[in-house]
Amino acid sequence: MHRLWVILALAVLGGCMSVSDMGVVARDQLSDAGVLDHSQTRRSTNFRLQADSFIYIAQGAFVPPGGAYPRPNVVAEEAFRGFVEYFPMVRRAAQPEGLEQALSEARGVGAHYVLYTRFAKADDRIGNLDEWSDQEAVDRLGIDSGVVQMMLIETSTRYLIDTATIRSRGGLLTFHDKKPEDLLGPPFEDYAQRLLGMSQ
Repeated sequence: MHRLWVILALAVLGGCMSVSDMGVVARDQLSDAGVLDHSQTRRSTNFRLQADSFIYIAQGAFVPPGGAYPRPNVVAEEAFRGFVEYFPMVRRAAQPEGLEQALSEARGVGAHYVLYTRFAKADDRIGNLDEWSDQEAVDRLGIDSGVVQMMLIETSTRYLIDTATIRSRGGLLTFHDKKPEDLLGPPFEDYAQRLLGMSQ
């Protein structure tokens, strides 16, 4: 009799949702609860790009407040990794640069848009024994977090197409040996999908 109830429960659940959908829902719930990494992206518009758009990605030379010193061009690198799967024509600046320089280089290579990024805030908390031996501060134990700001600008007209802010934080199960920049991959991939209209 017990086996019959289990089979019925699985049949009901199977009819409602696929296993992959259940996995996505479970991950979302654990992220919201702070157990896994979590990010939230806010956009100013719902503007969409064509998949053949040529995007030039650059990062401003801005050291974020918050006690972290990420690699100088790490935001542009992570944005490139997130975008390259969805936009075949994408190029990244080799080093941080000002907005005017980014627009000039984008025009030089024929890019339609500039995605200009910066780390607005980064808080690198103690997450492993090496960091603990360096800092030995109980109030620095915890979960990393960061804020990234972006502007999507049309190269030819300098028109501001979209602005977006990514707020990310680590999770209780995933904070070991991580830094704020390690949280940026999934939100940049999500932003690329939103620009194509693949997700909301």
